[in-house]
Amino acid sequence: MVVASVAVLGVGGWGTLQLIDVFTGGGKQAAAAGSKAACASKASPSPTADSAVPKPAQITVNVYNATPRSGLAKSTADELKKRGFKIGDVGNASAQWDKKVKGTGVLLGPASALDTSLPVLATQLTGAERRTEATRKGTAVDLVIGTAFKNLTAKAAADKALAALTGPVPTASASPKACS
Repeated sequence: MVVASVAVLGVGGWGTLQLIDVFTGGGKQAAAAGSKAACASKASPSPTADSAVPKPAQITVNVYNATPRSGLAKSTADELKKRGFKIGDVGNASAQWDKKVKGTGVLLGPASALDTSLPVLATQLTGAERRTEATRKGTAVDLVIGTAFKNLTAKAAADKALAALTGPVPTASASPKACS
């Protein structure tokens, strides 16, 4: 009786696995297709290759203080300058933003900056919200400092994030045999 029960459960489990493979596309053909996709993704350039991501020296940042703390925009701009960014306007935020930014900050730029300048600047301020303005002219971006702002991301961590952004993007690795 015990042997018969174990045999029935074993056959039922094996059948279940077979059905799962049928409905999920599992098996050798799916594994081969997955390997081919992994090889193709290795060969294709990443969307954030070095050519698309500007260096900090190529980005002009306007720094605005939307908090009641005085001198914050100036000290933040000075630190960004030390980190290689070009600094534009520095001062208090406009009425649109003044005392209305609850998080660490808002990074604001033209639509073209969404995948270029804004991610680079975001490495310097963890948790900042990114926004674009379709009607905005020029290439400069704004950093509007919010009430939760304490300081910029530590330089070592920001440098590491910047290197990851400008370096090659790691992909799922496939075995060398599968790519040949």
